[in-house]
Amino acid sequence: MGAQLNKIFDNAMNSSLFKNKAVLQANFVPESIPHRDAQVEQVAGILVPILRSERPSNLFVYGKTGTGKTLSVQYVRQELQKKAVELGVDIRIEYINCKLKKVADTEYRILAALIQQMGGKVAETGLPTEQVYSKFIEMIDDKKQVVIIIFDEIDQIIKKISDDFLYSLTRLNSELSKAQICLIGISNDVTFLENIDPRVRSSLGEEEIVFPPYNALQLQDILNERCKLAFKDGVVDDGVISKCAAFAAREHGDARRALDLLRIAGELSEREGSAKIDLKYIDAANDKIEKDKIFDIVSTAPKQFQLILYSILKLTREKKIESIFTGDVFNYYQDLCKRTHNEILTQRRISDIIGETDMLGLTNANVISKGRHGRTKEIKLAFADHLLDKIESILIESLGL
Repeated sequence: MGAQLNKIFDNAMNSSLFKNKAVLQANFVPESIPHRDAQVEQVAGILVPILRSERPSNLFVYGKTGTGKTLSVQYVRQELQKKAVELGVDIRIEYINCKLKKVADTEYRILAALIQQMGGKVAETGLPTEQVYSKFIEMIDDKKQVVIIIFDEIDQIIKKISDDFLYSLTRLNSELSKAQICLIGISNDVTFLENIDPRVRSSLGEEEIVFPPYNALQLQDILNERCKLAFKDGVVDDGVISKCAAFAAREHGDARRALDLLRIAGELSEREGSAKIDLKYIDAANDKIEKDKIFDIVSTAPKQFQLILYSILKLTREKKIESIFTGDVFNYYQDLCKRTHNEILTQRRISDIIGETDMLGLTNANVISKGRHGRTKEIKLAFADHLLDKIESILIESLGL
């Protein structure tokens, strides 16, 4: 067995198709961003006052996943930092990914993460939140400066905490004597600002930039540019780039999806000892991404969502029928909440959550009429049978069953 593993390791070291795999990762910031010149210039124009030690307007950037929002903001951030060094100006731009667990699930932890990034120390838990605010103010208000805080996936803050936190941050400027704070929010939810408190909206959304989806030709340009940096010459077959772009264009012009497809296709072909990446590996990579996406949605979903999904899954498996109805789900869900000591939501709210499972592609939920008995939803699981065991195990672990 050891000799066989050594052979695998040696082959991997000697036959890599990649020149620089990091180029295909989501956090890679290239020297130029194709088809985003206008948006990059807009972001730069809004943030440039920081180089004069003036507070820029708060900025809200939104658009669908993989449209270059974070990439463009991070690119401008890097360029501002370079220019600041050149001018001898002291600037501070901090970045927080609000989707990370144990970072953005409470305002305490967000502030603690910011304090740590700025070189300070605070206990991860245990102090009153007001004390952590005081520490944060103390750290930034020791000199005249503008601090820009970038909240990526800012909508997660609202889901996990509330929009009061954002309002509190924007109001901190009135408590600061030397420093000023500017916020940048990045969100995949184009309706996000419509659903928050009007006070927060007026203070947060001083400037807004919308990033449109990429089309297939634009995605091809992006992939061709990254391909030259990521892979050795001649390893990517004809048609691979256009197929990746076509898959991603169907996903609302998601460049991140296109880059993931290309990277995973390279990994799969390398694993099989192939000298080239051909079209079959793009299909295999697409299947893998779809599967991983479902697992990610299930594992990170709110508890009530997981309870509903587990109820649908168990009813489907136990009854051995393809479709079930809202009432069946509600009855099973009530028993499940009692077992797991969770709050029981109303049947109307359960119907809304079933609608969310349908929107995410986990179920097919169709409203049907039952005559004088009213209307109900007929629900069917929408994922493949071979994923059921894995999804069930994720839910069992998450719900503590």
